[in-house]
Amino acid sequence: MIVNMFDKLIFACAFIIALQLPQLSDHYQQHLAGLYHATKWQVDGYADTAKQYKFSSTQAMINRHLENTEPSVRADAEQKQQTLMLFADLNQGMKLFEQGNLVQKLLYIFSPDRFERLQNTLDNFKLGIPLTTSALLFALILAIILNQLVMLPYTLYVAHRKRNAANAQ
Repeated sequence: MIVNMFDKLIFACAFIIALQLPQLSDHYQQHLAGLYHATKWQVDGYADTAKQYKFSSTQAMINRHLENTEPSVRADAEQKQQTLMLFADLNQGMKLFEQGNLVQKLLYIFSPDRFERLQNTLDNFKLGIPLTTSALLFALILAIILNQLVMLPYTLYVAHRKRNAANAQ
């Protein structure tokens, strides 16, 4: 009896947590879009500067600045290079959120490399219930899978006891 209650409690908790994942994905996408647009504005500014001073590309301008003897110019070029790498990652993320499925999005969100972005998203995240069929089905399936995984040791133990009892007779 306690095991059945424990089983139901695990399922309920897993279902509630799984219901939050589609919403977390939406919140993360909004955060990502804001960061993407702010970074794009910077990268566009770099491109305008490179064009204004007749560089063939933004990277050509950065490479030239990296060779400069002035330490502050090299440091600025390194920051620009990091911003370009961030923009490339954000661009990849935006494409994934436009075209990918929920599992791909969650793998992107929970990547250890992006933990700070996830933490920033969680700071403003509010619990809720998604109203889409796909989100509800995802939560239900994930809750069933998690419930089965958590209860698997007990299920195996009961099956083993039944087998031993049947063999003893």
